[in-house]
Amino acid sequence: MQLLKVASMACIALTLGACQSLFQPSYLKPLDTQADASEQIKPGCDSPDCPLVNIDTVHFPAEPQLDSLVEQRLLQMARTTPGASVPPTLTAYRDKFLRESPDRHSMYLQAKVREQHDGLVIIEVSSYLDTGAAHGEPGRGFINYSRLLHKELSLTDMLLPGQEQAFWNTAKVAHNSWLINSQMDRDPEFVKTWPFQKTPNIALTSGGVVLKYNVATIGPYALGLIEMTIPYARLTGVLKPELMPARH
Repeated sequence: MQLLKVASMACIALTLGACQSLFQPSYLKPLDTQADASEQIKPGCDSPDCPLVNIDTVHFPAEPQLDSLVEQRLLQMARTTPGASVPPTLTAYRDKFLRESPDRHSMYLQAKVREQHDGLVIIEVSSYLDTGAAHGEPGRGFINYSRLLHKELSLTDMLLPGQEQAFWNTAKVAHNSWLINSQMDRDPEFVKTWPFQKTPNIALTSGGVVLKYNVATIGPYALGLIEMTIPYARLTGVLKPELMPARH
């Protein structure tokens, strides 16, 4: 009789589990995406140096909050003056840029899914302003989106309470490793001129926590965008356990 009772309870549990799986989204299955790319020059312009806007973004039909977040982040990256207001949509931004920009000015905006894992969607956003000068102005950023919470995760959301300084101490170790691996540590002047800095560009990838630096932040423009990775093992007790990848 006892065995029958245990078996019955197990069946009920399995049935409930199956029902829950029907009504809850599966975070193991990646979100569907739709690409959206366009390029447009200033209307009526027939010069080879016409102002141009290239937008290459991605949409998430099942997650409208994320759609809106991506658009707003790209609009912020398109801002060329700190604190300046931005148009309400990418279409409005494109029209304004083409209307007001002189020849040889181009803006490239991109949002791409870097990866999806463990209920997180990691999106890399980028911008590149070309004004016809020797060097353009590139920018990068990340969106760490939690499908469970339907929100972007800030650094505070990622860390256990009181662990921000520990996080940046660990990041500094990763920076030292980057100096050694790139052999920049052999140049005392470089080490002095380009010290470690914090970055807002943090991504919770499946392979580790990625830090990305815009040009001329911890190295000269010629080095481009510098990226380094902190292994999850080094963030035990610092990063919230639920954000550690399942296969970590």
